Amino acid sequence: MRATALFISFAVVSLLPTVYAAADAPSAQALQALDQQTRQLHRVHNVIVAYDGEIIHEFHQGGQGVASPANIKSLSKTVLAAITGAAIEEGIIESTEQPMAALFGEHLPAGLDPRVEDITVAHLLAQQAGLERTSGSNYGAWVASANWINDALTRPFVDEPGGRMLYSTGTSHLLSAALTYASGETTHALAQRLLGEPLNIAIPPWLRDPQGIYFGGNDMQLSPRALIEVGELYRNDGVVEGKRILPEGWVEDSWTPRGTSSWTGDGYGFGWFITQLAEEPVYYGRGYGGQALYVIPERNITMVITSDPTPPSPGGQFQQQLNELVINLLQPR
Repeated sequence: MRATALFISFAVVSLLPTVYAAADAPSAQALQALDQQTRQLHRVHNVIVAYDGEIIHEFHQGGQGVASPANIKSLSKTVLAAITGAAIEEGIIESTEQPMAALFGEHLPAGLDPRVEDITVAHLLAQQAGLERTSGSNYGAWVASANWINDALTRPFVDEPGGRMLYSTGTSHLLSAALTYASGETTHALAQRLLGEPLNIAIPPWLRDPQGIYFGGNDMQLSPRALIEVGELYRNDGVVEGKRILPEGWVEDSWTPRGTSSWTGDGYGFGWFITQLAEEPVYYGRGYGGQALYVIPERNITMVITSDPTPPSPGGQFQQQLNELVINLLQPR
């Protein structure tokens, strides 16, 4: 990602050259308004806007800067989905229809509910495993358990595999384990080799479970600029500089709703929420505390927001406030 026409004003970096005067590009006025609105959201640390593959605007008001790793919390699920797609393109996983049990092999615990055999990679990506959630009120006990994988797999089925969306970090962690067992590499090594290297971004190591499996779906550390590159990979249909990183059709499949969030009503695909803002189709990943990656293909825009990841949670209304930043940026001025 190349940045041009740099000038600095207080904590704001604006990179909008005159070449971006096209109708779909955010105007200087819109970017100034974005900064004014963001200043009212004291929890927000960074906002980056890219247009047509170039970073055109950066805003920083707290925490680490735009080039420093930030804890992206559950936005990690979106990145994990990209790693999974790259693993399919590499041939490590056959397809999204491959059963999780086949990837686990001898690592699958004995005595499980037979329905575990029906869980596929697609079900893990779309949060449709059917197992009782490990998120929400169950999260603390789950991460305090001696074996996160066994704990997640032995929870009761509350729906059939492929049923309703049950947002659960344990489900994503099973995907991280499946990647590790199938490849013989750690999820971090896969992330850096299959995603970091082609995107020219750093993906530092992050938390592991008691068995050494990298946390699937939480606590990854990526800089806001690195997240822009992940978003751009999807905006460009999984291709970087002419090389296919994600399988053909992966982005379309990822952005096809398979379930619905019970909190927002937005659709959910493979690691991405699907909604409409300012009458535009918008695809986004989100994490606790106000971490967000938005891709608006019709406007050639990718946008990243990172915020204070520490408790207490600012609540669901804060996500709506972040959505308002996107809406106001997209509306004509």
